[in-house]
Amino acid sequence: QVQLVESGGGLVQPGGSLRLSCAASGNIFRINDMGWYRQAPGKERELVARMSRGGRRNYGDSVKGRFTISRDNAKNTVDLQMNSLKPEDTAVYYCYGNVDYDVGYLDQWGQGTRVTVSS
Repeated sequence: QVQLVESGGGLVQPGGSLRLSCAASGNIFRINDMGWYRQAPGKERELVARMSRGGRRNYGDSVKGRFTISRDNAKNTVDLQMNSLKPEDTAVYYCYGNVDYDVGYLDQWGQGTRVTVSS
């Protein structure tokens, strides 16, 4: 069974920084796109950032210039460096991976890690 496990969430002051990490494990041939989505209370889940195996990055408009996504294809990990954090960044952040099992593809999600930006 494939698992995506996030870490690094917590409480940070406005203007501060936080780094999230996600590691995928299990019977994985490879992972195509990996990334991060977030969901705040009462709102829909939204794209934060995602990255292809070849290095193409896509960011949500609200985080461009502040967040940076990176990944290690060999380790099946993806990180999110979050700088200049704002209260509106408060949400549960979910790791995402489109997992290639060789015989097919499936979207997989982590359990989420909470990020709270507050004074």
